[in-house]
Amino acid sequence: MGCLSEVIRAAMLALCLPAAGAATTQTAMPRPEALDAKAVYETSQAAVGGRLGEHVLRDQNNAPLALAEFRGRPLVISLIFTSCSSICPVTTEHLRDAVADARAVLGGAGFAVLTFGFDARGDRPAQLKAFASTHRLNGIADWHLASADEATTEALLADLGFSWRAAAGNLDHVTQTSIIDAEGRVYRQIYGETFPLPVFMEPLKDLVLGRTTQSLAPEDLWNRLTFLCTVYNPLTRAYRFDYGILFGIFFGALSLILVAVVILRLWLEMRRAARQRVGPTGPQAQPR
Repeated sequence: MGCLSEVIRAAMLALCLPAAGAATTQTAMPRPEALDAKAVYETSQAAVGGRLGEHVLRDQNNAPLALAEFRGRPLVISLIFTSCSSICPVTTEHLRDAVADARAVLGGAGFAVLTFGFDARGDRPAQLKAFASTHRLNGIADWHLASADEATTEALLADLGFSWRAAAGNLDHVTQTSIIDAEGRVYRQIYGETFPLPVFMEPLKDLVLGRTTQSLAPEDLWNRLTFLCTVYNPLTRAYRFDYGILFGIFFGALSLILVAVVILRLWLEMRRAARQRVGPTGPQAQPR
């Protein structure tokens, strides 16, 4: 577990420092026992498939924001605390770019984003507003910032499988972004402050476009086609619609249709020939 544990810890755990200007002390303080990377990961993954409770939060304008309002489409939840000056800002700005890339492919209305301040005592509406302004979140459609009272915060973090711990004036926590499906269930957990774009995009493609569809409606068929033909280009680090796949699907389907037509014609000709041999009054007598 030695190397694996260190890799998991580097990707998942973050010690976030207070914002510049916050009170600090030079006195050596004993740190609480650090979060265990393996236990944190298991707790996070155990939440996958679970449904979020009907929690009601408070947004950056101090208005109620019910999680039930997001039902019917996927929701991306980023967990931060506003006084963090290191990991949380990096995570938020990386997520902002990833969301822009995802919406360029999936459409602006495909999913919503919620930045949740998990420091119930420090993440007030004024702090959320300042955080949104600093990290250029204002004006981004369907991007919400919210926090909650301590009881609601604790319940929501438990639903999400999120681990954190106070550590000598800082907050030691898993760097986690959760993707929630349209029914309010945890669908995927993403770790690290600068996660690769495909790690973020692929589960959203699953949820927004759908891996399978039983509907023959043009919109659903087009979504299915978009799902199949949208691929990641590692050279440009962006997703694009691959027309080569589209043409391959088209000509493959055309070939199958042509083969089916040829087989049908051969079968009809064989059937017609068989009827001619039998004749209208039964098998024709052969001359002796």
